[in-house]
Amino acid sequence: MQGITPRWLQRSLPWVRVQAGSYRVNRRLTHMVGDGRVEFVITGTDVRVIPRELGELAALRGYEDDATLTALADRFVQREYGPGEVIVESGGSVDRLVLIAHGKVNRVGVGEYDEETLLGTLIDGDHFGVEALAEEPDEWQDTFTAVTRCTVLTLWRTEFQEVLDRSETLRAHIAQARSAPERPHNRFGEADIELASGHVGEPDLPGTFVDYELKPREYELGVAQTVLRVHSRVVDLYNQPMNQLHQQLRLTVEALHERREHDLFNNPEFGLLHNADLRQRIPTRNGPPTPDDLDELISRRRKTRYILAHPRAIAAFGRECSHRGVYPGTADMGGQAVTTWRGIPVLPCDKIPISGTGSTSILAMRVGEEDEGVIGLHQIGLPDECEPGVSVRFMGISEKAIISYLVSTYYSAAILVPDALGVLENVEIGR
Repeated sequence: MQGITPRWLQRSLPWVRVQAGSYRVNRRLTHMVGDGRVEFVITGTDVRVIPRELGELAALRGYEDDATLTALADRFVQREYGPGEVIVESGGSVDRLVLIAHGKVNRVGVGEYDEETLLGTLIDGDHFGVEALAEEPDEWQDTFTAVTRCTVLTLWRTEFQEVLDRSETLRAHIAQARSAPERPHNRFGEADIELASGHVGEPDLPGTFVDYELKPREYELGVAQTVLRVHSRVVDLYNQPMNQLHQQLRLTVEALHERREHDLFNNPEFGLLHNADLRQRIPTRNGPPTPDDLDELISRRRKTRYILAHPRAIAAFGRECSHRGVYPGTADMGGQAVTTWRGIPVLPCDKIPISGTGSTSILAMRVGEEDEGVIGLHQIGLPDECEPGVSVRFMGISEKAIISYLVSTYYSAAILVPDALGVLENVEIGR
């Protein structure tokens, strides 16, 4: 079977037995209060703003009604933008508040001679459009364009107005904010409003708020199944009753393992590429993967055990090293020589996708429960188990003498701590 690969991810992950079909990860919910940046809770591909973090917005600073803040947080809508896409264009009415969960956004205005001028770049935790919370919002003066792939949360003015109409405390707070004297503009280009009094005193120092996630993540096992159908004549071929059947089963099991390897990277529910924390995703400096990029990637976590990359990304990294006169090392992994960087094995994995524009990702991870890293989840002890975690059940013989077997395997992956996994994004391999 030409499709059989080394499957380095499955070989490098410590596998934990799951009895009940799900694995719960309890995490502390820690965020900074008063630092001017909005923080988020990330569950897989779902991003949600922490309700108390809405107090970082000038119009909501000092507002402490948790029920109303939660109602506002629930009304934010998540959306993805690709590089070059316009999020907001100048000229229209300010009809939304936008929070940047991940990515870079350029703010472009019109200069003195009607030329476009870059006014700044917004990154994770920044926001724009808070004027939508005003009584009579202005027009968009600038255009906001995604530089990299961006994840944003949007609160439309109509949704905010519905919550405002239902909350007396919010109406009183917003009225006070609208009547307060305007302070100098902050880095978002919005007026920073002091709600407590008309003067500016000693600033409050940022503090850390610690809580536990009310709905801890539960990783449910995924399943890969297929039905193997073999004619009874194959079983008796050449008077070797089981050899042909065993070979067919072996190839079927290998195909399921390849599917498992693919899902561990790409499954939207538990795949590593989709579940990496947004704060652990970094772009390359110039496009191709350089030694500086890999240094930045592995420096964001302790005990980085493995680096995973598509073979073409490893080749691109090798070209960059050769251009700089740097030579990566090698190490023996199960009898195979693999490239290393800073002593960390760089494992080739062709299941990491390459986009149509020739870009891919490189992963760095810490593994194991003891080190609070990435682990694989599976269920063993299944009925009719042919190997740990793989079940082959006889389904009967049809009228046309076709023997059927149901081949199943159950698996998932869990990231115990956000910094256990990092992703280097937008890695160009075509140069």
